[in-house]
Amino acid sequence: MSRRAYLGADIFDGTSLLSGKALVLDGTRIDGIVAPDSVPPDVEIEPLDGGTLMPGFVDLQVNGGGGVMFNDETNAQGVAQIARAHATTGTAALLPTLITDTRDKTRAAVDAVEEAIAQGVPGILGVHLEGPHLSVARKGAHDPALIRAMEDVDEAFLCEAARRLPNVMVTVALESTTYAQIARLSDAGVIVSLGHTDCSYGDAVEAFASGARCVTHLFNAMSQMGNRAPGLVGAALSTPGIAAGLIADNIHVHAGSMRAALAANSDIFLVTDAMSTVGSDIAEFLLNGRKVLRQNGRLTLQDGTLAGADLEFSKALSVLIETVGLEPARAFAMTTTRPAALLRDALGFGRFDTGQPGPVIYLNASHRFERYISA
Repeated sequence: MSRRAYLGADIFDGTSLLSGKALVLDGTRIDGIVAPDSVPPDVEIEPLDGGTLMPGFVDLQVNGGGGVMFNDETNAQGVAQIARAHATTGTAALLPTLITDTRDKTRAAVDAVEEAIAQGVPGILGVHLEGPHLSVARKGAHDPALIRAMEDVDEAFLCEAARRLPNVMVTVALESTTYAQIARLSDAGVIVSLGHTDCSYGDAVEAFASGARCVTHLFNAMSQMGNRAPGLVGAALSTPGIAAGLIADNIHVHAGSMRAALAANSDIFLVTDAMSTVGSDIAEFLLNGRKVLRQNGRLTLQDGTLAGADLEFSKALSVLIETVGLEPARAFAMTTTRPAALLRDALGFGRFDTGQPGPVIYLNASHRFERYISA
């Protein structure tokens, strides 16, 4: 394969934002980041007009894409279509996410992801099961008829899934899940995240001590931070080492709230919480038989409840950098290194390692995804 050097763009390697350097690729593999005058004479040079070269995005909460919801197409073909749709936006790796559903559908989701990985579908990291062990009081767009407490059979299945897949992430509420269950799931390798819960600050802190490591879509569908009752938001922002996903569309969370959260917690990462609309022109779709409407970048049930997001990471980066005022290097890390760090096995995604394959994406000067340099 030919070696090629890319000059003229900043380079984010997963840790640092480098200027005045060249990214050298040997085919699809990272050959190094060097000074321009150190590029070997036999390497073809491709100039770029500003922008940023960086690892492909990593998204840990993807409900759908390309006109498909994972809940509806819970098979390897559905996983592949969702992955293809998100690849067109720069997302190189993702967790297909099943929204609260039946026990049979949950089992089908794990089977589908296992089969997709076996078939070599690019970028599938495992599965995220958002429910059904949630709180009806904080259900959001989840169907309350499908929400239920975790039973022994559910716990056993999740532990088995963790043995079958590289990563299994589950979002649970303390109203439906015990501390002992959280501890056993964590010990089995499941990534436990708190979400869709009205739990108290103290309950959340105890859940973190039991093994929960994350909070799902911070601020949304959870107990809020008050002066005398800090809630799950307060626990997430004040407990060291706790990660939190953030939907940075300036719809789910106000820019001022994002700014405050980012000042308190360095482990926040971005998620799209994307539905089937990403990579498609559909105006509406069904979620557990209920109509979801798409209008002006917002997805809602007919009663106005937010139902996931119509979001790509390029838009989220623009919100973080241009509206929230976050420095680009940290914003880029929130789409690559930070989510990858939460995983049991990131499968090499989220950073540049010499000798390893990309993928490498190119963002223009406005931080919008333009194309893959290598995939």
